[in-house]
Amino acid sequence: MTELTLSGTVVYGDEFEERAGYVVIEDGKLKEIGEGQIESAVEGIIIPSFVNAHTHIGDSVAKEPDNMPLEQLVGPGGYKHKILEETAHDALVSAMSDTFADIFATGTQMFADFREGGIYGLQALEEAFNLAGGREKLSMKSFGRMTEKAKRSDEDINGLFEAVDGIGLSTVADYPQAELIFLADETKIRGKMFALHAGERNAEDISGAIELEPDFIVHLIHASPQDFKRMQDMDIGSVVCIRSNLVTGMGLPPLPQMLESGLAVGVGTDNVMLNSPNMFSELEFIAKIFRLDEREVMKMCTLNSAKILNEGKFTGSIEEGKKANLLVIKNDTPNMRNVRNPIRGVVRRATRDDIAAIIHEGEIVKLSC
Repeated sequence: MTELTLSGTVVYGDEFEERAGYVVIEDGKLKEIGEGQIESAVEGIIIPSFVNAHTHIGDSVAKEPDNMPLEQLVGPGGYKHKILEETAHDALVSAMSDTFADIFATGTQMFADFREGGIYGLQALEEAFNLAGGREKLSMKSFGRMTEKAKRSDEDINGLFEAVDGIGLSTVADYPQAELIFLADETKIRGKMFALHAGERNAEDISGAIELEPDFIVHLIHASPQDFKRMQDMDIGSVVCIRSNLVTGMGLPPLPQMLESGLAVGVGTDNVMLNSPNMFSELEFIAKIFRLDEREVMKMCTLNSAKILNEGKFTGSIEEGKKANLLVIKNDTPNMRNVRNPIRGVVRRATRDDIAAIIHEGEIVKLSC
């Protein structure tokens, strides 16, 4: 039986209430959250670790490409896909492994990756994850998609579904309707998740995406209040990628309206070739662009994203019985010293340099002196 105690300001519960207190961890789970100060292994601002609900890690091998239209950049046969086809396996794996290291170093402990390339792409992703020592400090949800070869082989289709947590597609405009219906139905039959992009370039693919009843939809820049109402009624989550939208110039989603509608909203960092997978940056951008309550922003990047990935019962907030996946943020660095509001300080200014400790399932996997 292993026990670990942390103390300081605890961001407690699903409402992210600030408490001066402590956290006791036992056998990988949160055993006790109390008030008052006690002797502890690490002190600071204790928050849930980040959950990144949408990444494309495969394009880590092509960071900062030239400016070009979105369709030319990531559409079928576009720049990204040509680079992925041309890149040697070892180079691709090495680049993705670097990204996993960056994900961990910036406080994320769970992420969902949309991986191109069918079974081969998923195998490369898994190899890179293992190379980076991911299993000891990260949790990954992989969302795959079929190649043209897989579409002609039941064996390849079965292999794909066995290898993934879900199916993650681009816009419905890129697929025949029959194929979309097959994939949506098959994921439900097999107990997997189904997700896709919509509303990034325009509004034309949003209704078709909603009709497929996915678990979540990514982007929704051009969605309407009526779309949000339909999604809420059908228990469809949403994921926004604010920095990515700024880079591509597609505009920004109506985030305040999404939240006001009651829609579940998570956060992703999207393509690594366009943005680092740094959730601290995403927190800061969202808070300062939309001027939202900082608790709401932190929830989007932790609990909301965990719920969208069907993990909210186990992680994403600090409550007794949940997995001990936590960050401890220093409050005595030059950046964080004299911060009057701990949650606001974390959301609006904290960086990787302010991390005192990362705890993954009860174990300190990173400790900063």
